[in-house]
Amino acid sequence: MSTTGEKPGKGIYTCLNCLQKVVLDDDTDTLPPCPRCKGTEYTP
Repeated sequence: MSTTGEKPGKGIYTCLNCLQKVVLDDDTDTLPPCPRCKGTEYTP
């Protein structure tokens, strides 16, 4: 599990609260709060 503010690397992360997907294009990208529900926990 990854949380907002972490840099987990490239990939598609799914919000555990609403299942919204967030794509990180670079290893230096930081996970944002979920754009849909403002959730902070993601699964790869």
